[in-house]
Amino acid sequence: MKIFLLIFTVTVYLTASSIILPENFQATFDQKITNTKKKVINYSGKVYFSNNNLLKWEYHKPTKKEVCTNGRELLVVDHDLEQVSNYLINKGFNLTIILKKAKLHSENIYVATYEGKKYTIQVDKQGRLQSVAYFDDLENKVQIVFKKVKYGKGKLPLKLLQCPAPKNYDMIRG
Repeated sequence: MKIFLLIFTVTVYLTASSIILPENFQATFDQKITNTKKKVINYSGKVYFSNNNLLKWEYHKPTKKEVCTNGRELLVVDHDLEQVSNYLINKGFNLTIILKKAKLHSENIYVATYEGKKYTIQVDKQGRLQSVAYFDDLENKVQIVFKKVKYGKGKLPLKLLQCPAPKNYDMIRG
């Protein structure tokens, strides 16, 4: 009986102390970018994640844009500039890998290193994502706070994860 209780306790602790990687999630977000001169830009919008590598960011403020990726390509539709940018990715923000690499640092804080960057991840008591912070390639401090997070099973509809580009927008390939 003591061995059963010990195994049960360890299992509960390990389960409670890991980041839950959902099959999909949707959330609102606030993103704060602080440059090396302490100038701050705040963004907000919605984010959708599905199928381990499909990610869509809908920026609502201060500018309207959509950013979609499948882990290999990045499509940015900037509605203020009426411009679409398409890039092939060799390095990037792979949420699935970052969360899988995360190691417990303190009570609800995890740290992961991916592509030479250190990510600090905060989760709630159920192990669900609350925030991610890191320094980008330009040494800007990036902090993303997730709110109204909805975890789900299965894949999100593909249409929800696409960035439709109006035909009259300029196209830039990188």
